[in-house]
Amino acid sequence: MTLMSSQFQPVLDRIMAELDRTPGRGRSADYIPALAARDPRSFGMAVAELDGTVYGVGDWRQPFSTQSITKVFTLALDLAREGDELWEHVGREPSGNPFNSLVQLEYENGIPRNPFINAGALVVTDRLQTRTGDAAGELLAFLRAESGNPSLGFDKEVAASETAHGDRNAALAHFMASYGNIDNPVPVLLDQYFRQCSIAASCADLALATSFLARHGIRADGTRLLTRSQAKQVNAVMLTCGTYDAAGDFAYRVGLPGKSGVGGGIIAVVPGRCTLCVWSPGLDERGNSVAGVAALDRFTTLTGLSVF
Repeated sequence: MTLMSSQFQPVLDRIMAELDRTPGRGRSADYIPALAARDPRSFGMAVAELDGTVYGVGDWRQPFSTQSITKVFTLALDLAREGDELWEHVGREPSGNPFNSLVQLEYENGIPRNPFINAGALVVTDRLQTRTGDAAGELLAFLRAESGNPSLGFDKEVAASETAHGDRNAALAHFMASYGNIDNPVPVLLDQYFRQCSIAASCADLALATSFLARHGIRADGTRLLTRSQAKQVNAVMLTCGTYDAAGDFAYRVGLPGKSGVGGGIIAVVPGRCTLCVWSPGLDERGNSVAGVAALDRFTTLTGLSVF
């Protein structure tokens, strides 16, 4: 099936109508108090075409906590600066363990399995911090430019909440520092990382900001951020590692590169065609949005758009 762009809106409307009849949306993330109060039945979804046209449904313009979705953008920003040297410090394989696990680091000598588990994201943020002096600020500027929304910002309440409950991330950072895989002082790195994860953005903002990956590395202003090969690499790691230890099931059901966050958001890429973002705060036991995965599953089924 070949879908015309004008058909995106009816597809989104159909998906939302179907989800409204579906009971059970999971539970909002309760280990970050600032996220625990979010209504798990909230839902928004947006599709952005390569020319910047956006279609949406539900709460698609409602800002939410991006959390681990930002790991995609810090990966791209650092990869653009240092290239393949990055992969000497972080792997590209699925972890098979929870996103905040300490287990693998010890027997893999402080090298995280991939950039999207917390340990790997800390390494990428650390390296971007070394190269820019303000990793979170660099990320925010990028998201503002690509989304066309200059009002995007950090959520101080969420950042403070993560800082107050960030012992596991501190442990990961100190452990990797003991292996020489962290350059900056751990408190500096953690501040940057928690600010990074606290950025609030809407489905429309994130669908637009992700479009450079569908354009094979080309930014909204026509300049190139990544080589075509690097954009392929980021999409590949999203497909195999982007939804914590449920990446295999996500690839099976959705068939697109994607990255989720415990704020309930998921971004996805159809290379050469469009990008998507869906948000619903109710999570499954692996930290992925229940309604979000279901919506993306229906989108690829109804449109035939997939990388397979």
